[in-house]
Amino acid sequence: MMTISPTLDLIVDGRRRRGRRHLLIVGLLGLLVAVAFALTLSIGQSITPPKDVLRILLGEDVPGAAFTVGQLRLPRAVLAVLAGLSFGLGGVAFQIMLRNPLASPDIVGISSGASAAAVFVIIVLGIKGSAVSIFAVAAGLGVAVLVYGLSSRNGVAGTRLILVGIGVSAMLESGITYILSQAPTWSLQEAMRWLTGSVNGAQIGQALPLLLALAVFGGLLLSRSRDLEALRLGDDTAAALGVRVAATRVTIIICAVGIIASATAVTGPIAFVAFLSGPIAARIVGNSGSLLIPSALVGALLVLGGDYVGQFLLPGRYPVGVVTGALGAPYLIFLIVRVNRTGGSL
Repeated sequence: MMTISPTLDLIVDGRRRRGRRHLLIVGLLGLLVAVAFALTLSIGQSITPPKDVLRILLGEDVPGAAFTVGQLRLPRAVLAVLAGLSFGLGGVAFQIMLRNPLASPDIVGISSGASAAAVFVIIVLGIKGSAVSIFAVAAGLGVAVLVYGLSSRNGVAGTRLILVGIGVSAMLESGITYILSQAPTWSLQEAMRWLTGSVNGAQIGQALPLLLALAVFGGLLLSRSRDLEALRLGDDTAAALGVRVAATRVTIIICAVGIIASATAVTGPIAFVAFLSGPIAARIVGNSGSLLIPSALVGALLVLGGDYVGQFLLPGRYPVGVVTGALGAPYLIFLIVRVNRTGGSL
């Protein structure tokens, strides 16, 4: 009769403990998102009892609350959750693949590409509505292809891709500034609202295309989670483990860009959510499992919480992008210093 060696038994037991811990963390983060979502629907300038919120969600007409909850708060909260999930998931996929916490769509130009396209079509072409989203998604994908192509030389090095992305982003930001400087007042206001990153004026119909993008691209990302984790060990090690490195990298980039560009097209570039979600999730999860789902849930919390703070907890009202930008900028400085001193990965 074969017996399991004590060492192997300890390894198996350690994996089980890490797996249970990971499930517990994901469950707690999911619960926090659900609680934040419920509070957002219930508490604002007026307070709606949870039982009335539930009745409204079930389709009942509650006088004095149906419009506030069903037409104003619910679309805003749904869009905040979906955008947060998208930014968190897409951002951490880049950071893991390139083994660098600075490799965020905010940093490497993808968000700037979508923003530049949106500003151009709003101000120069006079286009509004859903067509702006189409141009933004296409531009985000185009910038990703450009950055990937410019940084490809004997493979894609994370540092080279980040530096190329920063350069492309700087050029795009200059273009945005020039277009804004020439814009008439009526177009400037709409463009600035879009650039800030906001869920103001959210409509429930905007959630469907984002939900579809999250289901398709996010589902494909999650299906490649093992390959993505292998890439954290380096390309050579991943290849030795049977991962098709080049194909996996292209798939991850397409999926991550698709999610980020789709969310940006709906809400604008909500600053630093894609950048912050992965490192925060890494601190919470540790070595207990994949960062994809925890990072997505952290992203949802950041957008929900940032939007609520901007609406009700500050003097005046601010879009969620202003709040997340104020949080993300100091962390970016800290992370640059830490990476410069020690080298860094999630």
